[in-house]
Amino acid sequence: MTVPRLSRAAGHGRAAAPVRLLHLGLGNFFRAHQCWYTEHAPDAAEWGIAAFTGRDSSARVEALNRQQGLYTLVSRGRDRDRLELVGSLSHAHVAGDNDAWLRYFATDELAAVTITVSEAGWLRGAGGGLDRERPDVQADVAALRRDPTRIVRTAPARLVAGLAARRRAGAGPIAIVPCDNTPGNGALARRIIGDLAELVDAGGTAFLERSVAVVSTMVDRITPRATPGDIRAVQASTGLADRCPVVCEPFAEWVLSGPFPGGRPGWEAAGARFTDDVAPYENRKLWLLNGAHSLLAYAGSIRGHRTTPEAIADETCRSWVEEWWAVASPHLDQPAEAIAAYRAALVERFANARLGDRLDRIAADGSQKLPIRILPVLEAERDAGRMPTAATRVLAAWVCHLRGLGAPVDDARADEVVPLATGELREAIPRVLGALDPALSADDDLLATVLEQSRQLSRGGAE
Repeated sequence: MTVPRLSRAAGHGRAAAPVRLLHLGLGNFFRAHQCWYTEHAPDAAEWGIAAFTGRDSSARVEALNRQQGLYTLVSRGRDRDRLELVGSLSHAHVAGDNDAWLRYFATDELAAVTITVSEAGWLRGAGGGLDRERPDVQADVAALRRDPTRIVRTAPARLVAGLAARRRAGAGPIAIVPCDNTPGNGALARRIIGDLAELVDAGGTAFLERSVAVVSTMVDRITPRATPGDIRAVQASTGLADRCPVVCEPFAEWVLSGPFPGGRPGWEAAGARFTDDVAPYENRKLWLLNGAHSLLAYAGSIRGHRTTPEAIADETCRSWVEEWWAVASPHLDQPAEAIAAYRAALVERFANARLGDRLDRIAADGSQKLPIRILPVLEAERDAGRMPTAATRVLAAWVCHLRGLGAPVDDARADEVVPLATGELREAIPRVLGALDPALSADDDLLATVLEQSRQLSRGGAE
């Protein structure tokens, strides 16, 4: 018997809303987070989203468009799954659909652009601005100088090209809303976009200052990849064929700071928080959740675990996480009671065995993640004259990971950092840590601590 396909044309869900939001980075997290908040806004029928892949990925786009943007969100609690139909995605596009990208930007109806391209996608250089020496950046700059409507490949160039189209069309002001796990992501986005715009056309920077607002955010929702079993389970539960469901945890958080000159959905009704300062929430999440995630991804996978629930159930891994939290928590600008409650909730979230977030997924791009998840606490502790072994353990586990232990390496800087980790461990450690921060390679006491911890992890033992 043929199973009916999920489709608006078949009467499933609501009618597609007019596109007033654009998104770059058509991944599972975006569909579990920004789409979900928009779906639950009271004015959702007025705020459709058009989303583009970060890279060409036609299979997902084709599947979503066959379902006319509809998909099932599976909120996987520790007791059961809760399914809901999400209809806020009006259109999906591949990265190469440049005409559509520029056309959306040129409309007055478009009010905001949200972005999830990961830490690596912003292409930062050593000084924090755009890495202008990258060949792909230089190629995109040259292309846009020749023709501002040319197809470009990098996320910053795509944003600059879109804003240039908006400027040419005389469209109204717009908000840029980065949603990556990067501290100060609003300031980062403004700087990177401004750097590239200046290289392409000095007139573009004046438009940015005049007509583009940048919003800082903190986002949180654990979203593992859906499996073929998840697809079958959704079909069994709904009686409909959904080729692209999303699985996520019940918890969700979104904190935003900044203006929306063109308007926005009523996300606060769905639980989003608007504040003057995202930083306290940002640091809490980056250090406690993401820092612990990195620790489990590297050390936990070295100890033979595949998922977060497996790793947090290991008494040794759990004690390492608690030690890390004990070191990081005093550096957070939030009440102790709130931090304690957040930590308790994290243990519950990590232990959700029905969710089973994979450590190899979390382990990706450590060279981009560790400097913002671990190093701020490590540096503050060293400045105070203390040796935070809970922080150095994460670095030791990452060194071992680069040397082939635990989860496989999937890193934007793999070609650079993996060779640094080869050879004698004593010599590899200062090379690897120096790639994160040159100051680390000059700290002899820290290097000695990481060396001993790396040896212990290599033996699979606990301290």
